[in-house]
Amino acid sequence: MARLPRIAEIDANSIGSGFFLCTRKERRTDRNGGVFLMLHLQDASGEMEAKVFQDVDLNEAQFDAAEFVAVQARGNLFKQRLELVVDKIRRVIPEDSERGFREEECIRTAPRPLEEMWAELGERLASVEDPALRGLLQAIVHDNAERLRVWPAARQVHHAYRSGLIEHILQIMNVAVFLAETYQARRDLVIAGALLHDIGKLHELAYDVSIDYSVEGNLVGHIAIGVRMLRAAASNHPDVSPGLLMELEHLILSHHGSRELGSPVEPMTVEAFILAAADDLDAKLHQVRRHLATDATDGPFTAYHRYLGRSLYKGT
Repeated sequence: MARLPRIAEIDANSIGSGFFLCTRKERRTDRNGGVFLMLHLQDASGEMEAKVFQDVDLNEAQFDAAEFVAVQARGNLFKQRLELVVDKIRRVIPEDSERGFREEECIRTAPRPLEEMWAELGERLASVEDPALRGLLQAIVHDNAERLRVWPAARQVHHAYRSGLIEHILQIMNVAVFLAETYQARRDLVIAGALLHDIGKLHELAYDVSIDYSVEGNLVGHIAIGVRMLRAAASNHPDVSPGLLMELEHLILSHHGSRELGSPVEPMTVEAFILAAADDLDAKLHQVRRHLATDATDGPFTAYHRYLGRSLYKGT
């Protein structure tokens, strides 16, 4: 059987076999009472919904979520959304390496090289002028380096791939520093806020090759976890003043921008407004670009995007 193209290149006429990472697996019932499997399949180029309608019980027993899988499938356009209809699926076996399976080809990763991003983060932190704050931020990065280098920024909505969190942090730093210089805000604080705002996601999200919420993530959430991590780190840096520490906590607590969006408090400093705006902009533009890149509909507008609450114009 022919090989399926990469997910980013699959269309409604694609048919063949391929290897993917199954990031989610759900058994569902349609309106007529029929049972099917809803899957999310991933490779290095993207992620796509897939459905199994035939031999559901047999296929379901062949694999679990968070496993690499071999599939036989065909492309399908359903309600203006491209999907895969899977005829056969099983977990990858050792012999599949001889048939073309490569683990690294099935894992989505940030487009920028990790070492390049890691070096840029170090340069940004080294530019913090307050020595006490600089020491605190560098210690937080050092103590969390193993996860910070590879962790995603979210389970699904934005930067939901390996090293997505550091990519998101750097983009916010770049935007926030520009805004701080434009509006005469405190540059050190917006750099700190960009690093710390989502630091709790290192424990909110469980990540190996697939992404899910940890028990602590479900029960506590990344904002509260982030404040706790900051306080624990600050206990070893008594040269950070209580007033500065309180403002750092405020940046974490208010970075969603409003209580309706999950912030315990709303921004009350210039730097908090800048951080919330930069965070929202980066998350939204990431979704916009991903939706434009993956939309399979005809015409000048994309299919409706439920998180953005609109269709997007594709341009000329």
